[in-house]
Amino acid sequence: MSVQNGPARPQVPLVIRFGRLGDMLLQEPLFHLLHRRYGRPCRVLARGSWTGELYRGHPDVGEIWELANRHQLLAFSPERWRVIAKIRAHDGPIYVSEDTRGSLKRIRWLLRFAGVPAQRCVFLHDMALHKDEHWVDQALRFGCMTPSAYREADYRWQPGDLQTAPRLYLDAQDRRDADAWLRERGFTDAPLVLLQPGNWKVKRRLHQRDDDPKFWPIESWAALLRAMHESLPAANLVLAGTPSESAVCQAIAAASGLGAVKIATSDLPLRRLLGVLERAHSMVSVDTGPAHLAAAMGCPLVVLYAGKYGPEKWDRRSPYAKPVVNLGVSPRAATAADIPPAQVIAAWRSLG
Repeated sequence: MSVQNGPARPQVPLVIRFGRLGDMLLQEPLFHLLHRRYGRPCRVLARGSWTGELYRGHPDVGEIWELANRHQLLAFSPERWRVIAKIRAHDGPIYVSEDTRGSLKRIRWLLRFAGVPAQRCVFLHDMALHKDEHWVDQALRFGCMTPSAYREADYRWQPGDLQTAPRLYLDAQDRRDADAWLRERGFTDAPLVLLQPGNWKVKRRLHQRDDDPKFWPIESWAALLRAMHESLPAANLVLAGTPSESAVCQAIAAASGLGAVKIATSDLPLRRLLGVLERAHSMVSVDTGPAHLAAAMGCPLVVLYAGKYGPEKWDRRSPYAKPVVNLGVSPRAATAADIPPAQVIAAWRSLG
């Protein structure tokens, strides 16, 4: 790679991205690159209340500023005025890694009220965007750009600057917590297999809806569970998700007819889930955020794609070279229901 301009002294880069779980995890290689380039861990401005947990203890991420309510009018949002004050005090380069029109509009408002000069910022849309480029590869190209205010000296790219698979980090307390949960649930004596049937659209519905092509039918999940039990009779089979996905998981467990199937939708907060995924035998998931976490933690994985979203942009990449099998890809499945259970069963068995 050619020589790229960069700052003459260490700077703290600020990355702004308003995304869901998978979106934010796929920013990790960008954080790593910017830390290497500018010499200081990144600040991150994100929405929601979980980004701080995702990147707690991460060596490439320092402060995280979270906007819990990004829709509230600016004049009535003390939280946003506090963020504006933080942006105003920030004196490093700003990378706006956002591609949605509504979020970009809000971000530009924040930068304008903070009085940030344009020369200190670069926006994702300042570079050419390619339709089928993976989000990580796009983020790395973006991280190679330099705001004009910081073109002070040459930066020579080093081995290890460009990491193409997101990586997360656990500490000793995270691992102790995961161990305690596994003991409490009785999951320490056999392989642990996780199933993630829900996504952010599922909420409490029990049947496929036309507006959710990612929903795999309940009976298909039940058939998969029965096949898993046949292959690994002693395995702990766990349906995971958020509390809003409990009804779907309960319906799947009942349809399987297996008393040994467990549900974990109320006691797997994000850091604990990471620790559990680090130990799990495997996971089968629809195309949703926890599948990204599984790959990042080295958990062998089967992902069910459907509709317009595919692995071209969303492929899960394992930093540990663990297997990731993508289904519904060739031919492209219009809905997850088009993926037969036998295909998923064979893919899961191929994980070893």
